[in-house]
Amino acid sequence: MMKTQVSSYIYTYTWQIDETELCKLEMRSLFGFDVASNLVISPKKIEPSRSPFIRSRLDVLCEADDLAEIARFAQSLELGEATFKVLCLNTLDLGETKKIRQDERHQVEREIGLSMQAEPDLKNPDMVFGVVLYNNRWYFGHLVEGEAIWFKHQQKPEMYSTALSTRVARAVANVAIPDPAGVRAIDPCCGIGTVLVEALSMGMDIVGSDINPLVVMGSRTNIAHFGLQGEVKKGDIAQITESYDVAIIDMPYNLFTHISTDQQFTIIKEARRIANRVVLVTIETIDDMVKEAGFTIIDRCIVRKGTFERQVLVCE
Repeated sequence: MMKTQVSSYIYTYTWQIDETELCKLEMRSLFGFDVASNLVISPKKIEPSRSPFIRSRLDVLCEADDLAEIARFAQSLELGEATFKVLCLNTLDLGETKKIRQDERHQVEREIGLSMQAEPDLKNPDMVFGVVLYNNRWYFGHLVEGEAIWFKHQQKPEMYSTALSTRVARAVANVAIPDPAGVRAIDPCCGIGTVLVEALSMGMDIVGSDINPLVVMGSRTNIAHFGLQGEVKKGDIAQITESYDVAIIDMPYNLFTHISTDQQFTIIKEARRIANRVVLVTIETIDDMVKEAGFTIIDRCIVRKGTFERQVLVCE
């Protein structure tokens, strides 16, 4: 039995060992569940470049028990003057489905490509199709490959050695704002704007502020450097009067912004005042303060870099 309309999407994933928990947290935020494998099947359509962990999205047009059925479906496609290429996605193990050898992948691509009624172009095709074998079933459809936008953001004019990596910042933004439509967000301790740059590059409605005038200037410089537009104000979180759907806070901890336990609690308490949902990034265990401020931790993870650990807490 074959499907001939896009009713599901297949996402292929890769991640570093230290970021496994963060990847799963982002997965749960975006899709509502996580999986043990590096392949997600969902009815939800998400731009793959949003996530630092998603490699590609396959917009499934057809699924079948054997490749011959896929080839017959591909033959029925009307592409007109458009050129195409086909890529087999089994370049690594996908859960229990083992990697397909390169020569066998090329044979799969040829079998489907030769059946299609259009001109192939392996270098600059008008359309790219993907095919993947997963759990003894073949899937075929339009392929959208992810772009590592976060990687381009690594080279900022203004940088702090203790700032979040762009990969972590991008994932945290997705955890906080899985569906940006109609969501107003704030980063009230934005530092040099690592989270702001990632969120703004994904079209999220987010503003920033910070008590330190030097980092406010740095944040503005970084945002402008990447051709983005976003408001960053100087001020303490206690001075914020507007309400937001979500706040993202990387708790200050470096030598230049060392804060006491009382100051940490003040930040969390003020965050509770201005937002119903808050994602906190911390190097210390602050569960008691979060609870005392009136929040419930609904999800969490640990991000490791060598022996250094950060906690990401999703609070409502």
